[in-house]
Amino acid sequence: MGLFGMLKRGLEKTKRILNTDIRDLFKTEGRLVDEAFLEELFASLIKTDMGVEAAKEIRDETAKAFRGRVVFMKDLTDFVKEKLKAIMRQDASPIELRPEGPTVIMVCGVNGSGKTTSIAKLCKLFRDQGKTVVLGAADTFRAAAVEQLTVWAGRLGAEIVTGKSGCDPASVAYNAVDTAVKSKADVCIVDTAGRLQTQINLMRELEKIHRVIGKVLPDAPHEILLVLDATTGQNGISQAKHFTESVHCNGLILAKLDGTAKGGCAVAIRKQVNLPVKYIGVGEQASDFALFDPDAYVDAMFAEE
Repeated sequence: MGLFGMLKRGLEKTKRILNTDIRDLFKTEGRLVDEAFLEELFASLIKTDMGVEAAKEIRDETAKAFRGRVVFMKDLTDFVKEKLKAIMRQDASPIELRPEGPTVIMVCGVNGSGKTTSIAKLCKLFRDQGKTVVLGAADTFRAAAVEQLTVWAGRLGAEIVTGKSGCDPASVAYNAVDTAVKSKADVCIVDTAGRLQTQINLMRELEKIHRVIGKVLPDAPHEILLVLDATTGQNGISQAKHFTESVHCNGLILAKLDGTAKGGCAVAIRKQVNLPVKYIGVGEQASDFALFDPDAYVDAMFAEE
């Protein structure tokens, strides 16, 4: 399945809401753009969880372009898509591997965000490119997370470094990076324990993991990715801001898009958080993962059946 097909499937619930609501705006072939129409459009956009700021911007731009005129559904849809693509525009931001030594990726997020599965998907992406991968299971307080990551490592042909249950997560991170350096692996992905952005002690633990990784490789970690659960909608914005303040995240993985009608949250995140969305997860299989493409994403949100 190509990227667009994957996005269409993943954004099915969001697409259904948008297409139904926008069709409902046009009970007749054309519709006069007046205050009532603009407020109905605003309400339709808000339902996707793209946020008040983005929805208001699109409503206001629609008013400037069409107020007092009769507009047809295709004209409105094309206009809204163009505005959304402008809001979401970002440089392509795949993970660039270092020419020498392992590229170290630290992954963080709140409990239940889809972090461990996202790490497996990222691992598969690199393994499919023929890269060697070391996984660091630094979520040492949750045995299930270590077990899950160990199973994935076995399936994907990656090496995994673990520690005793309850041991210092930073020590596991250190050992994982050290193993990757000594084995001349291409990539080292370090899992961290899920935590709420308001848990100060746990956020400090993340900072410690970051520092300890840097003791093995002075410029590591090279990528710090935050996994956001798309089903939480705009709650992800608060998470992104707090995690970025703590460990300087430089990119997002948007997970569980297939389980939500809040696909517009990607718009809100791009509007309010100065971080690129690097990858998206649209299913439970390791292959249900793709590099984020803003234009394809918006097109999929409005795709017809």
